[in-house]
Amino acid sequence: MAEPVKTTSKRKAATPALSPEKAETLRQLRANVGQLSTSTMRKLEKSLPWYSRLSSDERSALGLVAQNGIAAFVTWYERPSSPSWILTDVFGNAPTELTRSISLQKALQLIRIVVEVVEDQVPVIAPESDQPSLREAVLRYSREVAFAAADVYARAAESRGSWDTRLEALIVDAILRGENTDALRSRIAALGWKAQERFTVMVGNSPSEPSASYVSELRRTAGRFAEDALVGIQGDRLILILGGVQDRDTAYVKLSEMFAPGAVVYGPEAGSLVEASSSAQAAFAGLTAARAWPSAPRPVAADDLLPERVVSGDDAARRSLIKNIYRPLLAASNGLVETLGTYLELGHSLEATARELFVHANTVRYRLKRVCDVTGWDPLLPREAFVLQTALVVGRLSAQPKATPERHASRSQN
Repeated sequence: MAEPVKTTSKRKAATPALSPEKAETLRQLRANVGQLSTSTMRKLEKSLPWYSRLSSDERSALGLVAQNGIAAFVTWYERPSSPSWILTDVFGNAPTELTRSISLQKALQLIRIVVEVVEDQVPVIAPESDQPSLREAVLRYSREVAFAAADVYARAAESRGSWDTRLEALIVDAILRGENTDALRSRIAALGWKAQERFTVMVGNSPSEPSASYVSELRRTAGRFAEDALVGIQGDRLILILGGVQDRDTAYVKLSEMFAPGAVVYGPEAGSLVEASSSAQAAFAGLTAARAWPSAPRPVAADDLLPERVVSGDDAARRSLIKNIYRPLLAASNGLVETLGTYLELGHSLEATARELFVHANTVRYRLKRVCDVTGWDPLLPREAFVLQTALVVGRLSAQPKATPERHASRSQN
C-alpha cells in the first residue's frame, strides 16, 4: 500500500503550482461543465442537419463523446500532458459506434462545435487576464482531439479492412464450394455487395510474389468494368468474381492483363451471386483443360473449351453439349444430324456430302446454315466444327443402344 501513495505524491510534486487567475478559471470550468455540455447538445441539433437524422442510440453515442470532450478538457487544462489518454478519456467505447455512424469529416464537425461552445464561454468563465491563455489552451486541445479522432478512424479502417479481407475470402470459398445458405447471403450483405445481375467468375494464375498493393489495384481495375468485385488468391490460383459487368469483351481482356502468365478462363454468366458457383466450376474446369488448346485466346470462355473439358472428364461439359447442341439438332429434324455427321466425316467437303446424301450442294449449305442457327456454332469454321463433332460423339454415346439383329433372333427363337 505504501508504494501507490509514494507514486501519487511524486505526481503531485511534479505538478506546477497554478496562478490565482488559472485556479479561478479552472474552478469556473468545473462548475460549468454541465452547462457547456447542454449548450453543446443544443448547438449540435441546430448547426448540424445530419445529427437530427441519426438514431437515438447514435445521437447518444455522439453526445457522450461531446460531453467527454468537455470534461477531458478541464483535466487537460489543469495538467497539459501527452495526448495518448485522449483516445480513452474522450472517445471511450464509442470509436466502433462512431465510425459506423458518421464519417471522419462529420466527427471533425462535432469537435468544431465543442470548441466553439467553449470559446464562446471564455469571457464568462475566465478572468480577463487569463482569457488569452484559455483561448490558446482551447485551440491546442482541439488540435490534439482532432489528431486523436483521425487515429481512431485510421485504426477502425485498418481493423475493418482486415475483417473485410477475411470475410471476402470466406465468401469466395463458399461460392466455389456451391454453398447456398443464409450465412452466405448475410456475409454478402455485410460486405456491401450491390450488383444484382450479370455475375461471372474469372480464374487464372496469380503472381508468384504479389506486391502489397496488388489486390487493391486489381479491385480498382475491376471497379471500372463491374459494379462489384471479389478477389481471392488460393495458392497459385487467382479468382475474380464480378457482378454487374458492363462491356464484357473489353472488361475480360483488360482484367486478364492483371493475371500472371498462363491461361485465363471466364465462366458463363450467372443470374445471382449464389448461383455463381456453376460459373466458377466451369471456369476451373476450363483452366484445367486449356493446355489442350495451345492457341486458345487469352482470356477464353469456358464454353469455348467444351471439347477439351469433355476429354478431361468434365461431366458438366458433356451435359452442356447434349443439352445445347445434340438434342436441339435432333428436335429440328430435317436431316440436320445426318448432314452434319456426313459433312464432318468426309473432310468438310460440301460436294462429297451432297453426293453421299444424294442431294444438291445448295441443300447441304442450307442444312449447315440451319445447324448454325439452331446451335449457335458454325460447322464451316474448323474450331466450331470440332465442338459440333464432339457434341455428336457424346450425344450418340448418351442415346439408348438399339437392339441388335442377334437379340431379335434370340427373342424370336424363345
